[in-house]
Amino acid sequence: MTDFAFERTVDVRYQDHDTMGHVNNAVYVTYMEEARFDYLIECIGLDEDELNMVVAHLDVDFRRPVRYAREVTVAVSVTDVGGSSFTMAYEVRDDEGVAVEGETVQVTLDPETGDTRPVPEEWRDAIERVEN
Repeated sequence: MTDFAFERTVDVRYQDHDTMGHVNNAVYVTYMEEARFDYLIECIGLDEDELNMVVAHLDVDFRRPVRYAREVTVAVSVTDVGGSSFTMAYEVRDDEGVAVEGETVQVTLDPETGDTRPVPEEWRDAIERVEN
């Protein structure tokens, strides 16, 4: 089990629900994206214009539906840092506990060429401080 370094509360909008009253499965990816963005800005200290990366892999496991919640909590941590990529784990929780678990792999890009580049040392150092 992952010990999460960061949590973000995300509002659940009326439009996030499907006709069955569940939060639509695609919306959870947006919740994870919001938490990832906040982690990178608040914990790693990046500016928005420094987020030169793409999500190369996305894995989502649905444990149970979220129904008519006003908000969810998204927990996030970096679980691995490779040469030019890093992996993040997520839990989306409501009042009843974990509803969704996820993982993304981000690949860092050179802002000039768009080619992959090594994860910057200052990012590695900041991740190490946050996660340990």
